[in-house]
Amino acid sequence: MELPTHILLIYGYFLLFGWVLVEQLGVPLPAMPVLLAAGALSSQNEISFSLALLVGLAASLMADSSWFFIGRKYGHHVLRILCKLSLEPTICVRRTQDSFGSRRDVTLMIAKFVPGLATLAPPVAGENGMSFGRFLLFDGIGSTLWLTVLLAAGRFFGDLLKRDPNVLDWVGRFSGVLLVLGILGFFLGRVYRRRMVLRNLVASRLEPEELKRQLDAGEPVYIVDLRHPLELLPDPFTLPGAVHFSPDALAARHLEIPRDCDVVLFCTCPSEATAAKAAMILHKLGIDRVRPLRGGYDEWKRLGYPMDAVPIATPLVQL
Repeated sequence: MELPTHILLIYGYFLLFGWVLVEQLGVPLPAMPVLLAAGALSSQNEISFSLALLVGLAASLMADSSWFFIGRKYGHHVLRILCKLSLEPTICVRRTQDSFGSRRDVTLMIAKFVPGLATLAPPVAGENGMSFGRFLLFDGIGSTLWLTVLLAAGRFFGDLLKRDPNVLDWVGRFSGVLLVLGILGFFLGRVYRRRMVLRNLVASRLEPEELKRQLDAGEPVYIVDLRHPLELLPDPFTLPGAVHFSPDALAARHLEIPRDCDVVLFCTCPSEATAAKAAMILHKLGIDRVRPLRGGYDEWKRLGYPMDAVPIATPLVQL
């Protein structure tokens, strides 16, 4: 298999432009192998280093400008979607927004080197009212640095190939395999990170006794009831001051949840699985002080702690 060097020799700059554009638009298709191959081929005079840099820069700026204007128009709605598609789920929208508060220019210049931040930075810049000219300047600097580093690394490797041309055949034969392994590694890494975050959230469960103590002491606590409405019919009670959210609507209503106090999630599912998954969603959206309640509603009720009645709407029956 002779990807991407063989295809680069055939389609050249069109492939380079399209690949960088697709990656910068958020599709998990790494452009690094193509850029490295382009740099290596430039040492053989098969591809112009400067032209490859300009083509990659044009694709990068086109994709970033699109996200910039999308972020300006749709704000946090598109950011929430990008957070789910981010290469690095632990890099959330709020952390990106915080970085723009004091060092937005630097953030744009280093964004391409940070997994996940490269996709989130342009729409966050648009949402935060950054002027397009200023965005284009610093995003262009960052894109140029990123492209230059990868192309130069490939060029350095290409210079080594001149000493032993047989190495180029070996690289062309196995580069496609390496590309596939890289993409597969990305997906496996993402699954592993999600599992680790979920495991950490489950490990950070809040004991009912501790929550009771916080409530008795008058500490600010935001309690979220994640149970299905049908679960409330036979037992219409909830924890004191709890707010009912469905897990599906949690992300859409995350702006209603405060960031300056503990957020406690509870359900009735085994091992608080729903609460843990909801906590992971909120964690990615920038709400860090989230803890599932150990034992959920059943454990709170078993301990005999106080509860609030939940008004249940009874449907009218036509006779």
